[in-house]
Amino acid sequence: MLVKLDTGFNIEVDFPVSPFHKRLFAWIIDLAVMGAYLWAGNKLLSLLFSNSWSEMKWADVLFGLPVLLYHAALEISCNGQSVGKMAMNIQVITLDGGQPSISQYLIRWIFRLVDLPWWISAAIVAGGLPWWSTLFLFCGLGSIIISPKSQRIGDLLAGTIIIDNKSRTSWQDTVFTELESGYKPKYPQVMQLSDKDINTLKSIIESVKKNGNFDLSMRIRDRIISKLGIQTNEDSLDFLETLLKDYNYYATQ
Repeated sequence: MLVKLDTGFNIEVDFPVSPFHKRLFAWIIDLAVMGAYLWAGNKLLSLLFSNSWSEMKWADVLFGLPVLLYHAALEISCNGQSVGKMAMNIQVITLDGGQPSISQYLIRWIFRLVDLPWWISAAIVAGGLPWWSTLFLFCGLGSIIISPKSQRIGDLLAGTIIIDNKSRTSWQDTVFTELESGYKPKYPQVMQLSDKDINTLKSIIESVKKNGNFDLSMRIRDRIISKLGIQTNEDSLDFLETLLKDYNYYATQ
């Protein structure tokens, strides 16, 4: 399924939403990674500290922190991907096609307690909640099914979606591009654009090269020329690539 997202240039771009089965497999892989860590770590620490390990409550807390922070830490440091998402080639992006902020990642992470409320099961078993509370176990799944962009509650509140990268180059890769020796920039006005705009520009260039959607590159070209007051006779795709190079040139001076 494709969704149209408004980019920083007020142009709608199609992004492939991750199919549910990929999200499910990514979740299973992440669960396996965390389970393997707990199993291996517990064995190792029990071996090192013998019987005293079970009495070290503070160590239990420290040992559990990587599991607690797993999704937030990896998505923030790995451009919206956990180990499972990397394996399934899916990724978290914002609703305008950019890279989420740390606060957006944290909102997604916090609301996992609502989207995947496994604590409710424990509360029901312990008698703390009535049986019909099991319905709340499917909040996240219901949100993914009902929402137009397949967003769980955390995504809706954070303004993010999960897309399928397939074989495409991730538009959240670094904006920096290697320049040839002695490169001469043409458009100093490019520095009026933000890093977010440049990230979007790079994704558009990759999309045009892959899909041959030159109408999109021409619309983006006209939008940028109008916004920055640039005069040029360059072909639309060449112009966009020059802008990317120029940004790299000025940003590294």
